[in-house]
Amino acid sequence: MTHAYDEVYLSSAKTNLAVMFDYAVNDCGYDIDWFAELFIKSGKAKQFERGNPAVITGMSGVELAKSIIEQIYKENADVPASQPMEKSAEYWAGWALADFQWYSAYPFRDIFEKVKMNEIVDMYPIFHEMDIHRFYDVMAERMDSIQLETKLKRIREARGLSQSALSKESGVQLRSIQMYEQRNNDIDKAQANTLYKLSLALGCSIEDLLERPNT
Repeated sequence: MTHAYDEVYLSSAKTNLAVMFDYAVNDCGYDIDWFAELFIKSGKAKQFERGNPAVITGMSGVELAKSIIEQIYKENADVPASQPMEKSAEYWAGWALADFQWYSAYPFRDIFEKVKMNEIVDMYPIFHEMDIHRFYDVMAERMDSIQLETKLKRIREARGLSQSALSKESGVQLRSIQMYEQRNNDIDKAQANTLYKLSLALGCSIEDLLERPNT
């Protein structure tokens, strides 16, 4: 599997995500699942999973959290960061999540649809002293347990289009669209022209349609 960024940056990425969630919850008072949603909405999650140096190493976790708050709420985040003697469960959850995301290449959005951040926090008493691969195995099982809707279906429905309407708009055969949405065909292996037509009709990027854009 090809990872979005070199492993040499993984330690910094894990620390930043850990501090981000710890600061957002324990200093700023945000619900951790709500802040995870802000992480997605701000676009920082996508930048993080793509390995944008400005996000994974160019700022601290506190700065990352503040940038999300300021972007979403259009106000300065001036809550001072505490320096606890021990790492919190939220810190561990962010740290472990960053590790799993890097190894698995699942987008954060897909992870949060299967496993909420508060559920990862609840894993802390059991897994924080174990090898991280035990946590990874549990997360992988959870991700495989229920099949997510394909991105193609999610975007199509968000645009208010039926499969037939998308077929007419894009010029892609209806059966092909059905096969991609049912995962009988892998959209990541679709011809470039097919992906282009679908993205044009849906008003999104080709990458938005790919299930594993970083692999």
